[in-house]
Amino acid sequence: MTALLAIICLILIAIIVVQIGKVTELASKIRGEEEVQEQSNKRHGNYSLLFMVLFLVATVASALYYKDSMLWYGPNESASEHGSSLDYMFDITLFFTGIVFIITQILLFYFAWKYRGQTGQKALFMPHDNRLEVVWTVIPAVVMTFLVVGGLDAWNEVMADVDPGEEVIEIEGTGYQFAWHLRYPGPDGKLGTRDYKMISGANPLGQVWTDPKNVDDFHPSEIYLPVGKKVRVRITARDVLHNFYLPHFRVKMDAVPGMPTYFVFTPKTTTEEYRQKLGVLDLNGQPKYPEWHEPVDPNDPESPKRYEVFDYELACAELCGKGHYAMRRVVKIVSEGEYEDWLSKQQSYYLSTIRGTEDDPNKDVLFESEIKERRQEFNDKLEKALSAEEASAKTLELNNVNFETNSANLTKLSIYQLDNLADAMNKYPNMAIELSGHTDNTGEPDFNQQLSEQRAQKVKSYLVDKGINESRLTAIGFGSTRPISSNDTEEGREQNRRTEFRITAQ
Repeated sequence: MTALLAIICLILIAIIVVQIGKVTELASKIRGEEEVQEQSNKRHGNYSLLFMVLFLVATVASALYYKDSMLWYGPNESASEHGSSLDYMFDITLFFTGIVFIITQILLFYFAWKYRGQTGQKALFMPHDNRLEVVWTVIPAVVMTFLVVGGLDAWNEVMADVDPGEEVIEIEGTGYQFAWHLRYPGPDGKLGTRDYKMISGANPLGQVWTDPKNVDDFHPSEIYLPVGKKVRVRITARDVLHNFYLPHFRVKMDAVPGMPTYFVFTPKTTTEEYRQKLGVLDLNGQPKYPEWHEPVDPNDPESPKRYEVFDYELACAELCGKGHYAMRRVVKIVSEGEYEDWLSKQQSYYLSTIRGTEDDPNKDVLFESEIKERRQEFNDKLEKALSAEEASAKTLELNNVNFETNSANLTKLSIYQLDNLADAMNKYPNMAIELSGHTDNTGEPDFNQQLSEQRAQKVKSYLVDKGINESRLTAIGFGSTRPISSNDTEEGREQNRRTEFRITAQ
């Protein structure tokens, strides 16, 4: 019904306009064409002056009204150290272009009024005026020179790369339709190499897993950064053109497929500090920025206020497709302590997703972080066993000691845990242990018994070769006689195939 009424109104307006035209045409015939034309010119000239006034007033009023939300004044000042220089350049540019805009609009409508068609007045043609051309060439050139030089100075400050050896946090953002894939370096502080040919479902960034720097890299779902620390952002794209845009920090850079880009910035305001600024009250206790005190959900007055849930954001500033809106990511700026706590909870993408799978090229390699983790785990269990009073708690499984199938040959990675055991024997010179081998029930019992004895003896020989006195070591095989799980499942049989040691003296 509303659409029908709107169509009827438009038809009626069209009819009225046509009728007014006919009346005007009839009046011109009665009063004469020249008189009507002069009255029309005068009327339109006056209308142009009225429009000029209303237009300029509306322009200035709307700019003042929306200055906080659209022009980023008020609480939306820059949250990065370099942002103030960019804001200053925009202010200067707006000042000069604003003056030119107002003057040109006034002259445009004034000339339309002053030089309207009038009886007895002829147009004056000025094909050339040197003085006028010098004025409107030199003045803009001088102003533009100052603006360009100032802009170049700000650009060089913002786009300057970090110096070799400078302390910086380097992260990476890869754009694709329709999201950002983020990557952080691990404890080594270095991002690993990439090769687009290695991109797959399990390896979305094409990381080269033979590069040790990739081992500790992790992929967070949001950007977490410490305040006051310089950050270098690597930017790439996997499909089409995107744009890595952090509006609150006044940085943006295109993400171009096949052409890595970057920018550097230093956050100066934490997320919580920015929230407090948005929610500040004036001297009368009233919200200084009322729009930020509105509820997040207009239909629920009890929902949090907008400033309470504010977050910085990463957006894509290119129209990269119909799902473009989905590329928003949360950016959190926190204290250094909070950042370190967050880092400690992040898991390596390689170790949590790739390690031990078909995509892992390092199955026979232990990385330094894994060696340390296994050593710490072994030492913790040993200390607990040494302090225990129950006899059952004195037996420990060598979880990472394994053998080749149906063989007493140790696998390559077993030596790390055996070295941990040798170090423990040296640390506790009075400790004596009994090494025991166990198998599942697959195969002949006699073969399993013999195999378990050979494996226990193999571990003993390794420790003796490491300098441990043989008198402190005994080796025994139990075959499949002491299962710790059901042999009816592969998981159970795998648990039963184990090597243990029991502390017999300490």
